[in-house]
Amino acid sequence: MTTADLLQDAFGRIREVVHDAVRGLTAEQLAYRPGPAANSIGWLIWHLARVQDDHLADAAGTEQVWTGDGWSGRFGLPFDDLETGYGQSPGEAAKFRVASGDLLTGYYDAVHTRSIAFVRAVTDADLDRIVDQRWNPPVTLGVRLVSVIDDDTQHAGQAAYVRGLLPG
Repeated sequence: MTTADLLQDAFGRIREVVHDAVRGLTAEQLAYRPGPAANSIGWLIWHLARVQDDHLADAAGTEQVWTGDGWSGRFGLPFDDLETGYGQSPGEAAKFRVASGDLLTGYYDAVHTRSIAFVRAVTDADLDRIVDQRWNPPVTLGVRLVSVIDDDTQHAGQAAYVRGLLPG
């Protein structure tokens, strides 16, 4: 197994959980929050897709799928186009609404396709490349990829958990 194979497998597993968490849900179910400080399934999936899109586009030196492919306009959210959900308050996250699960998984799948195209070419030597100088120590591509996979896995699991809490 190569580094690229490992990364493709990890992102593929996230995609499976994303689809399982969203499949067949209504817009109301996607917006359901089990408590006032909890996030909805829709917001969790959107957020993990936005972070993946933002971070991998930055590492690859490409435009984000969200803005470059018109997904921001399709969602029509009350957020800035560069918003990823990071640091949003529960009140801000509660404003998230998506018309359908298909729209949500459509965006995620577009991000996934771009991500796989990027990681397919990643080699061991690439993992030490600095991709973010704003941190001390600076963030390498390897650390950034592990961070995205970790964040995505956590949020996909949270979405699956919230699905199990849906009323009815």
